Amino acid sequence: MRKYILFILLVSKGFFVTAQTLQVGIPYFETRWRIQQLKGEKDLNTSFSIRPFITTHDSVYTTGAGTTSGIQWLPITSTQQYNTHHPYGWNDGSMIPAKGYQHKLTGGVFARWGILSVQLQPELVYAQNSSFRTFSTNHSDSVWAVYYNNVLNVIDNPERLGNGVYTKIFPGQSSVRLHYKKLSLGVSTENLWWGPGVRNALVMSNNAPGFGHITFNTTSPVVSPIGSFEWQLVAGLLNGSDILPPDTGRTFEGRQLYNPKPDGDRYLNGMVITWQPKWIKGLHLGFSRMFYQYRNNVPGSFNGWLPVFSSFFKGNSQDENAFGRDQLLSVFFRLVLPKDNAEFYVEFGRNDHSQNIDDLVMEPEHARAYIIGGKKLFKNAKGSDIELMAEITQIQTPSTNSVRALQPWYVHYQVRHGYTHRGQVIGAGIGTGSNSQTLGLTWFKEKKQYGGFFERVVRNNDFYYALFAGTDNFNSHWVDLSMNGHYSIVCKRLVYTGRLAYIYSKNYEWKYDNGNPAFQNEGPTDVHNLHAALSVSYLF
Repeated sequence: MRKYILFILLVSKGFFVTAQTLQVGIPYFETRWRIQQLKGEKDLNTSFSIRPFITTHDSVYTTGAGTTSGIQWLPITSTQQYNTHHPYGWNDGSMIPAKGYQHKLTGGVFARWGILSVQLQPELVYAQNSSFRTFSTNHSDSVWAVYYNNVLNVIDNPERLGNGVYTKIFPGQSSVRLHYKKLSLGVSTENLWWGPGVRNALVMSNNAPGFGHITFNTTSPVVSPIGSFEWQLVAGLLNGSDILPPDTGRTFEGRQLYNPKPDGDRYLNGMVITWQPKWIKGLHLGFSRMFYQYRNNVPGSFNGWLPVFSSFFKGNSQDENAFGRDQLLSVFFRLVLPKDNAEFYVEFGRNDHSQNIDDLVMEPEHARAYIIGGKKLFKNAKGSDIELMAEITQIQTPSTNSVRALQPWYVHYQVRHGYTHRGQVIGAGIGTGSNSQTLGLTWFKEKKQYGGFFERVVRNNDFYYALFAGTDNFNSHWVDLSMNGHYSIVCKRLVYTGRLAYIYSKNYEWKYDNGNPAFQNEGPTDVHNLHAALSVSYLF
């Protein structure tokens, strides 16, 4: 055994360590790379719209040590969160929406030999998962009927993931890949992010734990006579939360409100591609498409396993109804202006096919969602960079639902677990039916980042309008107003990242009726919450 271990250590010197992934959401480094591109210090061919990045260790985790060995320890990262009143926060991967204390610990190893690379980076999550006030059981059966019909029966997205302490080990940011030049084929459980957004992404984000998938992707931009391209094609499985909705015994007008969801995983197939035209440096055009359905409904054909290559118009394809599929689609662009130290981006998405080209022209807003954002860097007198950023995300269903059938984003009447994995949406973290607006400032100097942002989030307006349609109740929207401070510091081999947010939740849970004696002990309609997070990474 000793001779075997010695042999492995010796031959590791012949490995080529050139393809580790910079995981989605890693503290400090993603932000640093994006800012360097705005300053003209990074290649403009990289779109920052397909993540994780696959890159060299030396160019990412700069600690002053070389990386000539073929086996490389990955950073050990400890992330802690605390919410005082109710769950808050998103884009935190395998962590869960929970009240109280929560901790995630991750670390691992990367190795490459020839065309083969292996990355093992599991994640351990512990959450106190304390009880908190959820949708009130004192509401009438008619109100609960709307809640079940529009939320609980159509998406697997529970307010609380279980009763009591939550502990789970995930494979995390792990992968096994084969590499050829700028191409990679492999299996992975890494979190993915598609699109140019910073706070949200319409089709793919790190809001939920990474799901198991096969991936075929570029590892860096592929240059052609008409510009450079990046892409990723994935096929994977989404799992349910196995959490039952609350108050499953409710009835309304003699009808059982709870409708059990089908058993089984969901099959997912999607792709994203970006193009940087050689004639307009800094412009990135992108397209993403995603299908998901219950695995037992997948037909054994090419279009069955790879529906992402099927027709774009519903009139030319009936497979979605026959096999119970749902589709998400988005187009986006990102324009980087290094001379102005700025960027601007837009993502526009649809969660349903257009019937045909006439339908697309007449009602492009049908089933739409969008993200608009931008950044601008300024120099101050002390030589540090100041970033001004803004982003708007609109997921709420448009008005076309008044004249034609329309499902909200991440919801589908045939795929009743929705676009979720282990109980969390894998698209925009604000969730189905919601909208957000963010405005922030960040200071960058050497290996320090600190700043803050103001954010407004309107929670599930689709449910709100379904509940109060036909009434004069126009002032019960659930709105979170938050002030957020954050910092990141690199000190030798340690990276410290902290975040502190104060959240004022107006009409929490869409406002309790305090005029009704049954609600007198429910608590105030407007609540205060503190969200704190601290992450420490050790770089080998």
